[in-house]
Amino acid sequence: MKVLFVHQNFPGQFKHLAPALVSAGHEVRALAIQGNSLPGVHFQRYSLTRGTSQNIHPLAVEFESKVIRGEACALAMLKLRKDGFVPDIVVAHPGWGETLFVKDVWPDTPLLSFLEFYYAPRGLDMGFDPEFSRKAKSSGDLAQLAEDARLRVKNANNLLSLETMDWGLCPTEWQKSTLPAVFQDRVSVIFDGIDTDLVRPDPAAQLTLNPGERVVKAGDEIITFVNRNLEPYRGYHIFMRALPEIQRLRPNALVIIVGGDEVSYGAKPPPGTTWKEFFLKEVRPRLDMSRVRFVGKVPYMAFLRLLQVSACHVYLTYPFVLSWSCLEAMSAGCLVVGSRTPPVEEVIEHGKNGLLVDFFDVEGLARTVAEVLEHPERFVSLKEAARETAMKRYDLRRVCLPRQIELVNALASGHLPVSS
Repeated sequence: MKVLFVHQNFPGQFKHLAPALVSAGHEVRALAIQGNSLPGVHFQRYSLTRGTSQNIHPLAVEFESKVIRGEACALAMLKLRKDGFVPDIVVAHPGWGETLFVKDVWPDTPLLSFLEFYYAPRGLDMGFDPEFSRKAKSSGDLAQLAEDARLRVKNANNLLSLETMDWGLCPTEWQKSTLPAVFQDRVSVIFDGIDTDLVRPDPAAQLTLNPGERVVKAGDEIITFVNRNLEPYRGYHIFMRALPEIQRLRPNALVIIVGGDEVSYGAKPPPGTTWKEFFLKEVRPRLDMSRVRFVGKVPYMAFLRLLQVSACHVYLTYPFVLSWSCLEAMSAGCLVVGSRTPPVEEVIEHGKNGLLVDFFDVEGLARTVAEVLEHPERFVSLKEAARETAMKRYDLRRVCLPRQIELVNALASGHLPVSS
């Protein structure tokens, strides 16, 4: 079988699937603007031929950028076709426009699209946090219309991609539920997969954060908070506002915060600062900074050791894409205190395999974290159940990857699967 992966930053979500298909003896190629190759994958970069137009309507800028990417990707596909390569299936992430013209190059080749999210002006992430939607509302109807219109047009590429695909792959049921209902019966729900053999509890885990500092180990009062970047979409502001009370209630707790200073989602911080510094400045006078460690972005194995020594892991998110780190924390046997938002509620049942608090309940978050640290023996069964959830539903090699491969094989052989 000939398989073509398309992702603007390969391998992205395909870092396990692509090598598995290589191991199965298939010819695997990848097209990307940036990223890295994987063993056995023929990796080809392509470049954009132009930038967006000057003086284009502001609402059309983003869609034009998607068309430009789609065209550049299609030109690279045409070259592959001219060289005699015809894939049996294309597996692609359509989020940046790359799949717009796949069917115009290979009309008879099945297209499997990885679907993360479909935007909505209300009911999902937009408008969820009043602190960051207040500006548009206070600016009047025109500003609100502009924001709603921007989001509606943002779905133009998503809608065309849904119409073009033969089948879709979505990580969670809740993310699938954001898609237009007319397309949902052509989407399978299969998570990317957690390597539960690697990401597992280790009672002997320990690490040194910085040279000369004390060794932290499993059993210590360690609170962990992990984001790709520290920002409101992932509840960084809520966590920071809870920290003074957490420190008052647990004077020996050490807080370790992982994440960068950039913006992955949502609004940018005020000029001249980062969200990390903006919210740290708000609470710094009430914090004992000797018990707070910002470690930035860390290597993956150091991240895993942090989870293994964590006594309480906090995961907060808007109604948006679920982070891998939430499930990795569960797989590592962490006691996860999560936000009572739909993406988290799909994987954590309060009092069964973790604890949930209202996203905006700063005091409730502080009390819950303090209780977990004060009475760890009460929550042993929840940690065990979290690990069990990760293994039964999200294990990479035993659950997710076999289902992904089965889906690829079915589509490549011309058999549409049953939606799940």
